[in-house]
Amino acid sequence: MTKPALLVVDTIGPWCACAVSTGDGVFERAENIGRGHAERLAPMAAELLEDAGISPPSLDRVGVNIGPGGFAGTRVGVAFVRGLALSTGAKALGVSNLDALALRADAEGDRTVMAIHDARRGDLVWRIFTHGRPVTEVSYGDARDAADEFEAFGDVILTGSGAVHLGADPSHFDPAPPLHELLALTERAAADAPSPSPLYARPPDAKLPGGKTPA
Repeated sequence: MTKPALLVVDTIGPWCACAVSTGDGVFERAENIGRGHAERLAPMAAELLEDAGISPPSLDRVGVNIGPGGFAGTRVGVAFVRGLALSTGAKALGVSNLDALALRADAEGDRTVMAIHDARRGDLVWRIFTHGRPVTEVSYGDARDAADEFEAFGDVILTGSGAVHLGADPSHFDPAPPLHELLALTERAAADAPSPSPLYARPPDAKLPGGKTPA
């Protein structure tokens, strides 16, 4: 069976990153650009596809890190993947950064992991996984709220930018985009999964006409 061609992108933080998986291997590129994801993402994806020797219509699935992360960058990645899927016929899929970080922390899937995102202003976003599967909903709160849930689960691996608020050594956390995990989760996702939408760390400040929150 031919391995499906996958493209994933990650623009939720200062990195602009893409990875392609084909039968010939994995090709990846990541640049810590800070800002300017909207200008850099499409050229980077095109360069990477050329390196991999595949054309956009050959893609079976395109995945995107939906956050939580930066508001503007997350929206850039989601919009890009939605548009690419429409133009190529590929399946667009969203992967939570919490899921990807949990997989990176426990690749064998035999531990309990708490992935925590630092949303600043004292706010944290977290989720707990056991044996590679989520066992809680995405939760929002402060360090005390997160600590209460952490302590209820006992022996838990902490990961993510917010893990330091629960006493984790900050040097343990790799801030680089979890591209291989995004590829793995995009490949595993159900064929009927919904189109990706951003997972915000907090409700966006901006509102659409009529007071609606941007999707």
